[in-house]
Amino acid sequence: MVKYQNVAKKIKQMIYQQQLSKGTQLANIDGLINQYQVSRSTIIKALNCLERQGVIYQVQGSGIFVRERKKRGYLSFLQSHGFTVDLDDVYGSSKVFNVDIIKPSARVKENLQCGDSEHVYFVKRLRYVDDKLYCLEQSYYRKKLICYLNTDIVERSIFSYIQENYNINIGFSDKYFQVIKLDANIAKYLGLQAGDPALCVEEIFYTSSGEPFDFSKIIYHYENARFCIQNHSK
Repeated sequence: MVKYQNVAKKIKQMIYQQQLSKGTQLANIDGLINQYQVSRSTIIKALNCLERQGVIYQVQGSGIFVRERKKRGYLSFLQSHGFTVDLDDVYGSSKVFNVDIIKPSARVKENLQCGDSEHVYFVKRLRYVDDKLYCLEQSYYRKKLICYLNTDIVERSIFSYIQENYNINIGFSDKYFQVIKLDANIAKYLGLQAGDPALCVEEIFYTSSGEPFDFSKIIYHYENARFCIQNHSK
């Protein structure tokens, strides 16, 4: 995790732990520099990150303020920091089916820009929020970049593991949305009926240097999954 992301995480934790209400004014930039002992550019990047996440808003000439917290259990639709991080206000868990090393299909190779000799980790897991089934997630990780995964790791936050163990900074992602009808196989995993509707999201995650490392296909349970979009003006 790069320095500004770490500072952003600490500020967010402070806001939530102290249960600061909407409109509470935080220290100004100089005060935050002194508090966290980092550079001005790091604080500015951290604040911009928190603004994108919908945690704060900044008013030029007035200060930095706490934003209304998103409703409990809602997934921020346009963020790219991972399922576990975004739903840290609720209890989440995973049921893992696969953690396999495979040769990627042509489609996976195309999305991850894999070389001909590369292998990928294939991870299939169900994700739960407050003990309700939220989605089926099928992900491919470049073994060239993510050297080791096992069931214990993928039962928790893969992104946290990647950042802590491989010094990979997660930069951005591309998301593709489609409403589908479930086939019998996927419906079985989700406890639904074949032909039921579902939101399918395909997402490619990149490092901060622009290298793809994760291609995921996520199919959300239409009764349990909830989403929000918190826009900002910039």
